[in-house]
Amino acid sequence: MTTINLQLTPLISLIAGILILFIPRLLNIIVAIYLIVIGLIGIFGISRINF
Repeated sequence: MTTINLQLTPLISLIAGILILFIPRLLNIIVAIYLIVIGLIGIFGISRINF
């Protein structure tokens, strides 16, 4: 059995960067979502989120 360990942050960053190149207006939405997610993780802690 092969286990693939994939970090989501670089993948999400790559996709967001490509989308921003084609749709610059999307930058505002992506930054807002990023800040909300980071804020929620900071308040509630990452240890409480189970994937």
